[in-house]
Amino acid sequence: MYILESLAIISLAALIHATFQLSVSVLTLMSGHAIGSRAKHSRLLKLSWNFIFGVAVSTVLLLATAVFITTNTLKGIPESLLWAGLSGLVIGLGIAVGLFYYRWSSPGTTLWLPRSLARYLSSRARKTKQSAESFALGIVTIFLEIIFVLPPIFIAGLTISHLENMWQLFAVLLYLVISLMPLLILGILIGGGKSPSRIQAWREKNKLFLQFTACAGLMILGIYLYISHVTATEVVPIVQDLGGFNG
Repeated sequence: MYILESLAIISLAALIHATFQLSVSVLTLMSGHAIGSRAKHSRLLKLSWNFIFGVAVSTVLLLATAVFITTNTLKGIPESLLWAGLSGLVIGLGIAVGLFYYRWSSPGTTLWLPRSLARYLSSRARKTKQSAESFALGIVTIFLEIIFVLPPIFIAGLTISHLENMWQLFAVLLYLVISLMPLLILGILIGGGKSPSRIQAWREKNKLFLQFTACAGLMILGIYLYISHVTATEVVPIVQDLGGFNG
């Protein structure tokens, strides 16, 4: 049961990660500019999948770092305190996502990014012509959105650190596949000849749903972790001791 619960927590954290839209936005921009410049389909595929590979590499590195930190650097801190801090951080992040993730005063799917960074990403997406550039751009997008992706990654990392070795690799792959699912679907659609403009139109139509999903997922995950990893480990033993004393 503990393994199933851990995998469920990791899956939910990865689903929350998948709802964040910066990497999807940049990939849509880059592929749209490549098509507009009449790049060959093979070139478009290389740019798209190298971008996705860059996102995957940076996600694995961040997750491995989180596992290392929670296993070594933070091992002297009581676990209930770690879970309480992460729970509060995730709940606060859920509120922030609900309020600030999209710029509702701007058209389309404009995100929370400062305008200077948004212009930089748009410029880089337009100028990206080589596979190495798209790979680097994929890495950059994760780190620009690290304030949002880091809490789910640390929750997954702390959970993975408690699994047996045989389950840890599977858990990392599970997180990676789920968190990359929107990019993988987008890459497949682009490879199949779907227009990025149609994909962007779908994102604009459903941005409220995506924002609500991220917000609700963060709130649910934070509350569940607090109840299961803080309240259950701190309050229940006290109640049991009191019951034994009264008996």
